[in-house]
Amino acid sequence: MATSKFRAVQILGKQFRQTSIRHAIPFSTASKFLKNPVEVDIPTHTGQKWDEADFRLVRFENASKEVNTRFAIDLIAQVPPKEVKSRIVSCDGGGGPLGHPKVFINLDQPGNHACGYCGLRFLKADEHHH
Repeated sequence: MATSKFRAVQILGKQFRQTSIRHAIPFSTASKFLKNPVEVDIPTHTGQKWDEADFRLVRFENASKEVNTRFAIDLIAQVPPKEVKSRIVSCDGGGGPLGHPKVFINLDQPGNHACGYCGLRFLKADEHHH
């Protein structure tokens, strides 16, 4: 008697699992092209643009590709160069956890000198000794 009840529970459990699996996936797994590939593939700041047949475009079937059009190189170019009086200046990108390793920049040559990490520019002020 106990084995027949156990067997009935096994059969019902198996049928329940199959039914619940069928109902857990209500959507189709067939690939659908939801967006126009021209709209999806916007070039990034590095000029990255994928071919229409590239398999990596699959990740943008259900969502649009979000590209920040405010590239950092354009934003840092809007910051005017800092005029300093010393021949050597140090840059740490603002310091703290958001900065970068401290670098020293030689300003002996005329013109702007940019930091290799953050792109901030420095300029030695002209000193007239009379």
